[in-house]
Amino acid sequence: MLRRGCWRLGRPLICLRGGLQAPAQSGRRSLVSCIDPSIGLNEEQKEFQKVAFDFAAQEMAPHMAEWDQKELFPVDVMRKAAQLGFGGVYVRTDVGGSGLSRLDTSVIFEALATGCTSTTAYISIHNMCVWMIDTFGNEEQRHKFCPPLCTMEKFASYCLTEPGSGSDAASLLTSAKRQGDHYILNGSKVGWNSQPTRAVIFEDCAVPMTNRIGDEGQGFIIAMKGLNGGRINVASCSLGAAHASVILTRDYLNVRKQFGEPLASNQYLQFKLADMATRLVASRLIIRSAAVALQEEREDAVALCSMAKLFATDECFAICNQALQMHGGYGYLKDYAVQQYVRDSRVHQILEGSNEVMRMLISRSLLQE
Repeated sequence: MLRRGCWRLGRPLICLRGGLQAPAQSGRRSLVSCIDPSIGLNEEQKEFQKVAFDFAAQEMAPHMAEWDQKELFPVDVMRKAAQLGFGGVYVRTDVGGSGLSRLDTSVIFEALATGCTSTTAYISIHNMCVWMIDTFGNEEQRHKFCPPLCTMEKFASYCLTEPGSGSDAASLLTSAKRQGDHYILNGSKVGWNSQPTRAVIFEDCAVPMTNRIGDEGQGFIIAMKGLNGGRINVASCSLGAAHASVILTRDYLNVRKQFGEPLASNQYLQFKLADMATRLVASRLIIRSAAVALQEEREDAVALCSMAKLFATDECFAICNQALQMHGGYGYLKDYAVQQYVRDSRVHQILEGSNEVMRMLISRSLLQE
């Protein structure tokens, strides 16, 4: 597992479609030092990061386009990821988790997302669900449910959004009525075709009371606490997409010529690339700051998680979108990975609470002081 060492999966190279490649981390400075995601990490974190980059390069990036075009849910690949400890990154070790910190988790998800952003987004949601069971479940529930989830023998689903309620999570209509030693569930949760999610419909669904996590009436509070970490996770996925997009754009500017000169010699495009790199590093810094705050259970953690999710998902989508623009017509072709990073990162401005809701949470925190 990650907590006991790392596996070297091969040469540290992230292969991205379109014939472009980006250097991954090997415990030393990346060739692109000003945006090197290993800067500021300790040696152990660099090892975690390298494992994730290598896995993304070898097991995810070569199949990213196929999974997208055929709408495949790569079960086998995710179970391989779980063998490295990615199925329960911040879950306690006694139930099969890796026991890592929120910062470690962000570093891992950023690296994985360079290989396939949408698949990593699911893995991040799965981790959020397992953490909620590990944190709020009793010992029997932890030892029953967490081990098969950490190995991804079973896959977790976070059912919150309903046909008539999205951002207003407190207005959910799905009901759980007590009947003997069971709860009878009725209601429906919406699916999302761009993610590996589907509609879930409960019709007199009997669930044993022994499966209830936490005390009766605490479900909403637990769900919201899970989302704090989920917002850092999804922002980290956006970060991975943006990092890959910056590398792709840099390489494209160096090889593509117009009027006999490489695009990299055009000052306007140089400035655009500089803006992309600056946004990328700023996003990484706020995400990692929020991750530390959440790990330390600081008072400002909820607001910082909201800020990180808002800022990073907006900025990282802008980076990916600018990368597509700078590729010209090629950027829109499915032969080039940049268009998929644009599509996969766009939904992050909505997932785990829309960015409008993030602004509400941030302003509420300010006005209540």
